[in-house]
Amino acid sequence: MLMPKRVKYRKQQRGRMRGKALRGAEITFGDYGLMAMEPGWVTARQIEAGRRTLAREMKRRGKVWIRIFPDKPYTHRPAETRMGKGKGNVEYWVAVVKPGRIMFEIGGLPEDVALNALKQASYKFSIRTKIVSRHELGMGEEQK
Repeated sequence: MLMPKRVKYRKQQRGRMRGKALRGAEITFGDYGLMAMEPGWVTARQIEAGRRTLAREMKRRGKVWIRIFPDKPYTHRPAETRMGKGKGNVEYWVAVVKPGRIMFEIGGLPEDVALNALKQASYKFSIRTKIVSRHELGMGEEQK
């Protein structure tokens, strides 16, 4: 499971997820990618489930790049606990994902296999996603 080795502060506030992704919104490494269409938190378990699904569907061909990392701690208070007594313990880690962020990239395999693998992986996430290719996203930037 993905998580930071060490952090400066154990607990964080929730924060806001306004606007679109400024960084990580283009396909850099592979040929096809899985793009987030709405803001949300993607847990380390969801990332691992997506990675395993991609590996299974690709049958040890091609390469996978994971472009998000869960570096935000999610804290949770025990059930039926009175108010006060501070913030809860860290239960798991999440990655903050904004619309337009490329979460996974794959390359080095045929188009039909790649699209099927990304479709299967998209079922593992709690946010809406879209499958994009380098040709769709990169045309405007390469012509400049």
